[in-house]
Amino acid sequence: MRRRVRRPFEVFSLSMLDCICCGFGAIILLFVLNKMGEPAALERGQEDLKGLLARLEQELVEIRGETAVFKRSLRGREEQLSEERASVARLQGDLARVQGQYAASRQLSEVQDIIQGRLLAAQQELSEEMKRLQQQQQAYRRPPEAPVGGIPVDSEYIIFVIDTSGSMQRFAWPAVRQKMDEVLDVYPRVKGLQIMNDEGVYMFSRYAGKWIPDTPARRQAIRERLTSWNAFSNSSPVEGIEIAIKTYWASDKRISLYVLGDEFTGDSIDEVLETVERLNRRDARGQRKVRIHSIGFPTLFSQSQYPESTNIRFATLMRLLCERNGGAFVALNSTAP
Repeated sequence: MRRRVRRPFEVFSLSMLDCICCGFGAIILLFVLNKMGEPAALERGQEDLKGLLARLEQELVEIRGETAVFKRSLRGREEQLSEERASVARLQGDLARVQGQYAASRQLSEVQDIIQGRLLAAQQELSEEMKRLQQQQQAYRRPPEAPVGGIPVDSEYIIFVIDTSGSMQRFAWPAVRQKMDEVLDVYPRVKGLQIMNDEGVYMFSRYAGKWIPDTPARRQAIRERLTSWNAFSNSSPVEGIEIAIKTYWASDKRISLYVLGDEFTGDSIDEVLETVERLNRRDARGQRKVRIHSIGFPTLFSQSQYPESTNIRFATLMRLLCERNGGAFVALNSTAP
């Protein structure tokens, strides 16, 4: 039998080298594949990061907007709180004032009770004759139609026609305001008021052609408005008188027209008298519905640089107008209030 001859065993054969090379190739391929996937992952990560950053920035903007809204709301609430605190302070002041008035009224009531008690005691000591005289005095009441200072005050409506010219504004305005107060005091309550200047310009334009309601607040508004009222004037009361009579004359109303002025610069006194005669018609009893009163202010008599003729013509015109229309003309001797 033939004996086999063993070949020598080679550790590093070609097969072994092939395996080693394949293993190294696989490892290199893994490295290559891994490196190729990293940029895509990085890009996706950067895109996700940018999106997250954009969302966060948007949320930051929204939060800042909400913060601004909350700050404005907070300021509004703080202002409201400040107003409420001020209102509470005012109310506390009003309460303290009312409490003081109440305490004062109680003291006044006690004083009045004392005075009344003393008065009753004194009345008991009066003689019979003095009691009779006292009863007569208490029984007397001035008729509503009775004149005050020669001026009838039986009218239900009052119209003021006021000269707002420069001479009146410079030399007589404080006296005008005082006379207005005095006339209003003579009429404690009327059905309607109206105020216009000698050109027919209304003091309150929203009441043009209507009656101003007679209330304490409206009378106070008239006094306050009179302090700064300076509508244009041509120093002649004729236009205002004619507009007042044409607009407000009514057969069922008793009206008093008060003219406060200092000058008449018109052409003819007779023409004015005839026009007013035609406008202010007489009723069935022969009486005129509009009484015309006037107060004359001697503005130019005390100023040597101005002619006095227009003052004199105003006095002449108003004296005749008042006489023919059931009123009274009062000529002041001074412009001092």
